[in-house]
Amino acid sequence: MQTVDWLWLLHPALAVVLVYPLLGMVLRLAQQTRDRRLNQAKLPPTVGRDHADLGQWLATSVVAIVLIALGVVIATKHPLGAFEGGPFRLLLLLLVLAGSVGALVALGRVKQPLYRATFALLCWAGVLALGMQPEVFRLSDNPFSLAFWQSHFWGGAGLTGLMLFSVACRPEIHKHLRWRRWHLSANVLAALIFLAQGISGPRDLLEIPLGWQKPAVYACDFQAQRCPTPAPSAAP
Repeated sequence: MQTVDWLWLLHPALAVVLVYPLLGMVLRLAQQTRDRRLNQAKLPPTVGRDHADLGQWLATSVVAIVLIALGVVIATKHPLGAFEGGPFRLLLLLLVLAGSVGALVALGRVKQPLYRATFALLCWAGVLALGMQPEVFRLSDNPFSLAFWQSHFWGGAGLTGLMLFSVACRPEIHKHLRWRRWHLSANVLAALIFLAQGISGPRDLLEIPLGWQKPAVYACDFQAQRCPTPAPSAAP
């Protein structure tokens, strides 16, 4: 494997090692928090705070590894010397990436609802802007096609939005029943998307060849599922 192949493994490796274990803990604490609130179990009062804290870690991790994946894909699709659009486009994309990271950091620090909503939307807009670049593979951009709903990228984009929403409205979730219901609905949907991402991610990994294999693999006709006949090897 070449260096670029290891870079492409960062996103799935971080998802397996960090995100999915956190997801399991957050879901377990969510159930315990609900049971304690409904007096269905005698649990320590810290379960609610632990659920919120780990939930924020989960959301931040999801957004961070999505940004890492987009940055790696855009930077390694072609050599930087032959980067499409030249240095100006590269600088613009770096600014979008830096702005998205800055908005994510600021989201965890600001208190006012307007600022939280603003930074969450800015971060999500940055993710979408990076994801719409031609270097990023997407099965389809048409929401009326089945391929769109099977796309790993669009599932990740929706999941990122749901995670940012949960972080942005954390104080309101603690104070208001209506917000808790919105939070519950959003995170049931998020859990289903996590499940779908766990399937579509390995599927896409099977379709990505190693760097030295790409010229041969991309010479194939993917529609007809046929590859050129290899030239006969020279006699020893």
